[in-house]
Amino acid sequence: MNHALPVQAHGCRNAPVLKERGQREVFCGLTGIIWLHRKMQDAFFLVVGSRTCAHLLQSAAGVMIFAEPRFGTAILEETDLAGMADAHDELDREVARLLARRPDIRQLFLVGSCPSEVIKLDLSRAAERLTQTYAPNVRVLNFSGSGIETTFTQGEDACLASMVPVLPETQDEQLLVVGALPDIVEDQLTKLLSDLGISVVRSLPSRRSSEDPGVGPETTVLVAQPFLGDTVAALAGRGAKVIQAPFPFGEEGTTLWLRAAAGAFGVSETTFNAVTEAPRARARKAVKAAAQTLSGKSVFFFPDSQLEIPLARFLSRECGMQALEVGQPYIHKGLVGPDMELLPPETQLSEGQDVDLQLDRCRASRPDLTVCGLGLANPLEAEGLRTKWAIELVFSPVHGYEQAGDLAALFARPIRRREALAL
Repeated sequence: MNHALPVQAHGCRNAPVLKERGQREVFCGLTGIIWLHRKMQDAFFLVVGSRTCAHLLQSAAGVMIFAEPRFGTAILEETDLAGMADAHDELDREVARLLARRPDIRQLFLVGSCPSEVIKLDLSRAAERLTQTYAPNVRVLNFSGSGIETTFTQGEDACLASMVPVLPETQDEQLLVVGALPDIVEDQLTKLLSDLGISVVRSLPSRRSSEDPGVGPETTVLVAQPFLGDTVAALAGRGAKVIQAPFPFGEEGTTLWLRAAAGAFGVSETTFNAVTEAPRARARKAVKAAAQTLSGKSVFFFPDSQLEIPLARFLSRECGMQALEVGQPYIHKGLVGPDMELLPPETQLSEGQDVDLQLDRCRASRPDLTVCGLGLANPLEAEGLRTKWAIELVFSPVHGYEQAGDLAALFARPIRRREALAL
């Protein structure tokens, strides 16, 4: 049996990286609440922040006026910021009102923001105090969603990392898939793993707190999202074994991701091929339809979501695109190293951002497609460059075999649209 990862001899894992430190164009970590509150059905995310924080979440979520979302904002007023009121007393009152109104809440996350961090509001102490008050019915945790030093997907990393210390201990052998995925994608990947013969497959985060996994020395961690460095480190600190693999984008990435799990649990090559042959064929066929548009085209990634390196691997190897520059807010080789090994050696990697300098490089290279944040997309479109909103790749189901064609189509659509307009 051979489950070894096919390493490209001249990949980018040890290639020089252009490191920049300057003005950045990213959302803050509060944005992660938008997909986390949909995933975690008995959790509530209470942002301790300003009206700007509240407006960001409302606009990003598109919540209707009659909806009952699982997030809200405890707004810091001028008296709080000036130290004229006890912010902890006011927070306790808001939490009491919230839990009285929403008895379905079992996990309450106090989410720090730029304003709460500036005034040094200790949400960790508040979470401990409130847990003592409302346990065992409600568990109160805290994490930072501040955008002062982070990119927006790190909000999920901070959230999941805050959960790891309170997960129960277990000695059971299990595979733990880490990273919030749409329910349908999670179900598809879990079924494939179960069909391979891996009997216990758990997820972090789970859909309900009663389903939270245990963790221990017999836990094997397979990471589904490339921005979870702190969470993975916390799980390893509790004795879990972390296996590395390319991320499950496209047919190749999904196959190598599943192979990593198969190798860790002793699955035979015969079983692996029998389980994956049909979905692999469907994925290749679906990607091929979009690849006809993408093949031979160039792509330029601005740093935004932390998905950039795995997506560049997918586009270059499965869709025939040339990745001119692949920027990430930060590069965690322990997570994206396997994807870096599969990138063409001529790919320029960049870490961090100096947006003006990167815009100059983008304009000079004139890529066929530019993947960037919302703040840059419209100006670049006005200059004649075709763009893809990076945030759409986070909010869309894109992992796994069944979504491979949809993922390729997301990149092909702006190119097809421009070609149609030119007719």
